Amino acid sequence: MARSRRMRPSAATGAIEPPGTIELVVTVVLVTALVNVLGFLSGSVVWLLGLLIFLPGAAAALCTVRQTRFVALWTLVVVTLAVLVGDDVTSDWDDRVLMVALTLVLGGASVYACDRRIQREREMLSLRSTATTMQRHILRPLPLITDDVLVDGAYEPVQEDRLVGGDIYDVVASPFGTRVLIGDVQGKGLAAVGAAFAVIGAFREAAFREPTLTALVDALDAAVVRHNSYARRTGDDERFVTALILGVDAHPQVQAVNCGHVPPLLLHDGTVIDPPLDSGVPLGLGELATEPTTVGWFTFPAGATLLLTTDGLTETRAPDGTFYPLREELAEHAGTPPTELPDLLREDAHAFAGTGRRHDDIAVLTVRRSPHR
Repeated sequence: MARSRRMRPSAATGAIEPPGTIELVVTVVLVTALVNVLGFLSGSVVWLLGLLIFLPGAAAALCTVRQTRFVALWTLVVVTLAVLVGDDVTSDWDDRVLMVALTLVLGGASVYACDRRIQREREMLSLRSTATTMQRHILRPLPLITDDVLVDGAYEPVQEDRLVGGDIYDVVASPFGTRVLIGDVQGKGLAAVGAAFAVIGAFREAAFREPTLTALVDALDAAVVRHNSYARRTGDDERFVTALILGVDAHPQVQAVNCGHVPPLLLHDGTVIDPPLDSGVPLGLGELATEPTTVGWFTFPAGATLLLTTDGLTETRAPDGTFYPLREELAEHAGTPPTELPDLLREDAHAFAGTGRRHDDIAVLTVRRSPHR
């Protein structure tokens, strides 16, 4: 059975980390001292008291409820003392009472806002935890090991707040050897994610049931067709899915079916090899194919690494429109361990594209034979 040795951490959407008690007290005291000094130098503290009045507002955005209460109470005490003993504040007692009342109201509002913020953060963290649990069942954490292969990689949705994008992968240890899937759903958005789930679910079920890769691909194509049929009824866009499916067992030859996907690369002894493999139509468009699905075979020697990727990597562009030179990068990093290669390529692609220019998900997998094979 495939199992996960470790899980790569997901990008966190966590709560704001509140300051420590000592840090908070020191900051509040320093701000208060600064206000008093500026008030003394200017000869008037009327406008400077406004700084203290808004201290609780800053605390509401950054601190806990208890810390915000402390800041609000501190501000109320300081402002009250200032308006009671400060002869240069104002001689009108109505104005003094109004300033204290305003400080009290703003302090109470800040405590309420802080409480609402923390409740919202807890809800978001709960949703994030649920989504992370779902992700572990939809896209299993890498690396994955079977009796035949060790699969490692890097996966990054284009939208950081979405744990699963249009790129998919999976590894299944079946009675017929290990089946490996990498795919890319057409388009973006929740509809693309729905098609991705349909393919992954069909793959996990059919990989155990179908003895041949052609039958497995037919089952995946039928799953996408069914998903598109439902999408038509609900008014969503229909999707197709490019995919590459591998079959690896104890034999030196690997079976592969390419359904319009980025072809694999074989890395061996410092060279980059293109396995001989025909490309068919994407999943969901099987009825448009003029020829039946065929399985390609190529040699996968011990010590070699298969690199599987989506077009999010190969179609990454520099600001001048140049495509990411994947082969050149692979040649330059020929000595990089396969476990480190996916993350290295992903980071290189980010640097190559420049800030804010990536427009697609990125998935990169490395496939090696298990050490005991």
